[in-house]
Amino acid sequence: MRDTSLNAARRSRELSELAETGRVDLLVIGGGVTGAGVALDAASRGLSVVLAEKHDLAFGTSRWSSKLVHGGLRYLASGHVGIAHESAVERGILLRHTAPHLTRPLPQLVPLLPTTGARQAALVRAGFLAGDALRVAARTGSSSLPGSRRIGAAETLRMAPPVRHEGLRGGLLAWDGQLTDDARLVTAIARTAAGHGARVLTRCAAEEVTGRGAVLRDRLGGEAVSVRARAVVNAAGVWAGEIAPELTLRPSRGTHLVVPADSLPGLDAGLTVPIPGTTNRFVFALPADDGRIHIGLTDEEAPGPVPDVPEAAAHEVDFLLERINTVLTEPLRPEDVLDTYSGLRPLLDGGAESGSADLSRSHAVLTGGDGVVSVVGGKLTTYRRMAEDAVDEAIRRSGLHAGPCRTGRLPLVGAADRARLARVRAPRRLVARYGTEAPAVLEQAGGDPAALEPVTGDTSTTPAELRFAVRHEGALDTGDLLDRRTRLGVVARDREAALPAAEEALG
Repeated sequence: MRDTSLNAARRSRELSELAETGRVDLLVIGGGVTGAGVALDAASRGLSVVLAEKHDLAFGTSRWSSKLVHGGLRYLASGHVGIAHESAVERGILLRHTAPHLTRPLPQLVPLLPTTGARQAALVRAGFLAGDALRVAARTGSSSLPGSRRIGAAETLRMAPPVRHEGLRGGLLAWDGQLTDDARLVTAIARTAAGHGARVLTRCAAEEVTGRGAVLRDRLGGEAVSVRARAVVNAAGVWAGEIAPELTLRPSRGTHLVVPADSLPGLDAGLTVPIPGTTNRFVFALPADDGRIHIGLTDEEAPGPVPDVPEAAAHEVDFLLERINTVLTEPLRPEDVLDTYSGLRPLLDGGAESGSADLSRSHAVLTGGDGVVSVVGGKLTTYRRMAEDAVDEAIRRSGLHAGPCRTGRLPLVGAADRARLARVRAPRRLVARYGTEAPAVLEQAGGDPAALEPVTGDTSTTPAELRFAVRHEGALDTGDLLDRRTRLGVVARDREAALPAAEEALG
């Protein structure tokens, strides 16, 4: 594999090279998890690839997820067995092969309180058992994800001390996957694609797109580069309809709250609260980095123009607090909420009779009349399969010659088996974010101890990580650094405090 480093110098050089040649096998539009996945799939098959992203890697929906690597339990409950199995298979690939350094097993706990009746408890338990069967069918062993079980009240309170004691009759425990950081996953995929020869060009808007190429507008320098491609894949997510107007998307908004960990002290599991009247919807309280807990998730229709950064509605905040408080001894208050974040799901329109919660989460690969191959729908966990299907279709339509898909066993930069990761000489926090590259992050300090100290009192991110992002992860401005390579920007006050350090790293 070639050099995987992305930076301003490489971007400038590759943009100049593209202007000279103007030819490529595959042009990918969109730098989210799916677009990065398409670029990696195609480049690892031996195709020449350009990925064009209007903003930055993981600028859109890919950074606003729950950071769960779902096994498809929700889809079983709604009868979508195929999607559920696909999710379980892809979860296993992420945990064992693609990104063991960025993923970890997460216990998910449903406390059995008087508000959870016997019928609903039985349905959840049946769902967890079905999830166990999915895990086995996907060949994900219990060493990676343990089986589900019912636990007693004492163990429930040990894992989730904030849960109400009165009337507690135990809990239902299952295991799923959790990402350290969804945006870091996208960056790792894009860098791995670059290592296989893909040109990853952020701040390049695709204009005049057809199935045979596009004009790339450099949003930094202003130049326009004409690219002739044998095939074009539209992976622009919720903006896919701007590239292929024949697509009709119906985005739905998913909102999370960010609260300090000490507002739910001792929480050591994903606290899972069923939503009454449903069989496949829950509100989660999920432990996250830097002493935070993320509470989600809503499912709201989001018609109208697509914003760059979606915003939570007041009623979504109220809903999430109301639902999580039904299981807590000390209710969370609105003033406990440090911030919120929201993402838009790029769902295909299922017709006027369908609410957003009923739209299929399966993905679709569609070819327009102009030959552009669009991949829409799906979810973060299944990005690799979506990319494989899109590249297969692009190859079939264009007559390109390429090898078979390799990404099912292809590790991302920094990935290694868990035994090797345990031997990496670096703080565990860095290994969980950078894997085997963690020592290289430490080297960015250049012997300066201050570069290994947190940039603010409320975060563990260091100047060395900011420097690594500029030199090796393609960060071009403070937004890239604070909002995507690190997640300091999730809480506005943290972002403001870290801004001087980000500016210094760029300088």
